[in-house]
Amino acid sequence: MISQPILPASTDPKDFVIATIGSHSALQILKGARDEGLRNLVICKKGTEDVYKRYGVADEVIVIDDWSEWDSKVEEELIKRNAIVIPHGSFIAYMGHDKVGTMQSMYYGTKEILHWESDRKMERQWLEASNLKLPKVLEKPEDIDRSVIIKFHGAGGGFGYFIANTPEQFYEVKNRKYPDQNDFVIQEYVVGVPIYAHYFYSPITQELEIMSFDKRYESNADSIGRIKAADQLAANIHTSYTIVGNIPIVVRESLLPEFFTMGENVVEQSKKLCGKGLFGPFCLECIVTRKLEILVFEISARIVAGTNPFVEGSPYTALKYDVPMSTGRRISRDIKEAIESGRLEEVLG
Repeated sequence: MISQPILPASTDPKDFVIATIGSHSALQILKGARDEGLRNLVICKKGTEDVYKRYGVADEVIVIDDWSEWDSKVEEELIKRNAIVIPHGSFIAYMGHDKVGTMQSMYYGTKEILHWESDRKMERQWLEASNLKLPKVLEKPEDIDRSVIIKFHGAGGGFGYFIANTPEQFYEVKNRKYPDQNDFVIQEYVVGVPIYAHYFYSPITQELEIMSFDKRYESNADSIGRIKAADQLAANIHTSYTIVGNIPIVVRESLLPEFFTMGENVVEQSKKLCGKGLFGPFCLECIVTRKLEILVFEISARIVAGTNPFVEGSPYTALKYDVPMSTGRRISRDIKEAIESGRLEEVLG
């Protein structure tokens, strides 16, 4: 059940507050709101608030002991302030899709799209219907006849992913390290360059923008190459894909037309799937092969942490805007334009 908030009648952006949870890309979101002249606040679990005070980007910090206080304490405060909640990866992980669906406060984005993003089978249907190229998915471990990557469901920042080349390898790692994890997908491992394309689609301007690109620095998967193969084997090192940081990338200019087409296809298909469809920030997680073929292995239907290197904008936003335009700031600008034109409902889930 998706709750619909009661919208204030005001068309003055100063009557609203941009709110988010203190984690993931909150610093960027808060600064983006301030850059657009909007008030902001951050909700922090006790012990994490110091970061937001040190950087001074938050107008208000609400500290709670546990996320279970959301219903009893946080939502009341958000509604009182006309706060518009901006979701990010940690927000979804902490709240869960069911909680997001029943939120009474204003929420930027389409809540229904999160179900398509979080269920890998539904996600694949969406991407295939958008005419994107996808790595092959194997139905069961016994089908493994090539290098595959095993991904557990949910936004865990790459935690728990592992590579297998045979059914025996799969069961050896799975039974030893993840005996209780039975919700996973077996995906063909494509050799190429991982590139994460950051998009923004505005229902106000009806324009798709490419904001930036990044590559993720994944624990020992990216550092293991410093160790020669014999030493890797002797040390019994198991590759980990847990994300620890993000590296900016500028792609070949000749690839941009295809990236734009991919983003537009995903947005158009989303409108057929649910409600208002996908809008705001999203990310297509891709592999580019040596033949420059772009395969998409996941979509994130919200702001991703890979946009954080671009707090002062990217080479792509510098081409379009005359001010530093981060994805966080682009969100606030979309909201501000919606408020001023009396179209706020169009950007709320």
